[in-house]
Order: sequence, then structure tokens, then C-alpha cells
Amino acid sequence: MKDGIIKLNTDRGKKFGFFSDLFFGYLWKRGDYIIISFIESLHEGQGNLSKLFSSILDEGYGIKVPTPFARMEKILRLKGFKQTYEYSKTFGEDVEIWVKEKLW
Repeated sequence: MKDGIIKLNTDRGKKFGFFSDLFFGYLWKRGDYIIISFIESLHEGQGNLSKLFSSILDEGYGIKVPTPFARMEKILRLKGFKQTYEYSKTFGEDVEIWVKEKLW
């Protein structure tokens, strides 16, 4: 899959179960990672985010979540994500990134 935006209901999104009846927002692919910079679950507490994470990992990608809100951070901690910092050319400084490495 080429790098770039992953929109809801597209072939790229469907590969991960990224559908508009479950989520609002978009994903981004960069290298070996899928970046979740802004999504909202439309049915909280039903496991859709966990399924999305699993689908991404099962497809051989790692996951990165930049500067999550408190609720998302709690979920990421429970799912075994690690807090890291990466330099951002956009902001000219290190930014917080939570990472789950690919399975294989």
C-alpha cells in the first residue's frame, strides 16, 4: 500500500475495517505504520477501535498515535502502546507519539 491518507469506506480503509458506520475521521499510512491522528468511534464501548488495531497489526503494520487525548491515552496504555517522542519538522520540536510495533 502506498503512503498517504486512508479515508473511510475506500478500498484502503476497508482493508482495516475502517467504515463510516463505525468511525469518523481518517488514517494515514507512512512507511510501515498506520497513523491514527484523528478518529472518533461512533459506537463507543463496542470494541470497534480494538478491532481496528487488530486489523492493522494483522496486516503487518505498526500503529502510531500522536498526542492522544486522555481517554485515548488510557486505551493505548491498556493495549500495550509505548510512549515515545519524535522530531516533527512541522512543529520544529519533539512531539509525543504512542507506538505499537508491528507483529511481524
